[in-house]
Amino acid sequence: MPPTAAPAPVAAVLPFRVAVPVAAVDDLKERLARARWPDEAPGAGWSRGVPSDYLKELAEYWRTQYDWPGQEAMLNQHPQFTTTIQGQTVHFLHVRSPEPDATPLMLIHGWPGSFVEFLDVIGPLSNPSAHGGDPADAFHLVIPSIPGHGFSRPLTDSTWTHRHIAGAFTELMTRLGYERYGVQGGDAGAFIAPDMGRVDPTHVIGVHVNSLVQIPSLPQILAGLVVFSKAERQRLARFKHFRDEMMGYLHVQSTRPKTLAYGLNDSPIGQLAWIVEKFKEWTDPAAARPDDAIDRDRMLTNVSLYWFTGTAGSSANLYYETLHDPTTKKRKSRNTVPTGVAVSSTQDVTIRRWAERENNIVHWTELEHGGHFAALEVPKLLVDDIRLFFRGIPRAAG
Repeated sequence: MPPTAAPAPVAAVLPFRVAVPVAAVDDLKERLARARWPDEAPGAGWSRGVPSDYLKELAEYWRTQYDWPGQEAMLNQHPQFTTTIQGQTVHFLHVRSPEPDATPLMLIHGWPGSFVEFLDVIGPLSNPSAHGGDPADAFHLVIPSIPGHGFSRPLTDSTWTHRHIAGAFTELMTRLGYERYGVQGGDAGAFIAPDMGRVDPTHVIGVHVNSLVQIPSLPQILAGLVVFSKAERQRLARFKHFRDEMMGYLHVQSTRPKTLAYGLNDSPIGQLAWIVEKFKEWTDPAAARPDDAIDRDRMLTNVSLYWFTGTAGSSANLYYETLHDPTTKKRKSRNTVPTGVAVSSTQDVTIRRWAERENNIVHWTELEHGGHFAALEVPKLLVDDIRLFFRGIPRAAG
């Protein structure tokens, strides 16, 4: 009888702490102090990009008042780990709930976000009884950094598409011992989370997304134009504005991420402007400035993470892979896992009837406040909707 092959070893899960060298913090401040500012372009406001008066004020705050060591200590209050999946280092937070029967839940960020997006929802989701909630709504949380983002670096190869990441994240949940679990994501996470349902519907019990992008094709628009509701017409107009006025970043990141990286990796002012512009454009329009919608220190912690890890180029790489992945041009197989969608009434473009073509949507919420970054802008509304959705899904303890 031939010998049985030994099972492949499982990569270790190693404790991790954020530890940015003091020299790197000093270097950031020196670069900010030596910034070479361009002449102000004609035209007022944000129509041509980030206004110099706002960016100068924010950069000076970053240099002189923002407390990275304090933020680093705050990040390290949450248990963090790294592991290797398919040759790629994957960083993640793993916050176990004090409730033994809590449901495992993965939270997936997007760009220009990071695991920092979820800091304000960790407590309410993992320990609801300590935040005025029902302990039956508790979750064990796994919050990974997408490969190429934050501490999931460096990228090992050029195959990290949404679908590939989805497969790696299902492997991560299995490695952590979770047989049945939910997934939540926004932005890129709203692509990866449904793909996890497609990759592993046996183990994913429910998918909840915000900032879902599901746009009909031009023939579908022309065929259905006369029956669109007022809200649907508004979303189509919003998408047209996004397509015509706001997609410069997407074209650059999806075609020349390496060239872009040289500037952003060398200039903290460039990195700051590149990210802050998106926080302005995609947050609730009622906010005059990005930090009217998102806490200023939280926003700068997110930017600092990109700067200190040098991941401007590798995070943009996901856009390149998406554009050049031939499967993205094909209609996706349907995600049959029960899916909940939280839609920003002020920023999102998704129309339910087309979203349902590719997803088994059983829950749909229109959020009156907040924009693209729900976990940062309206964490309580997002927490409430996640809880409501998963109450309707048969729960599985971790």
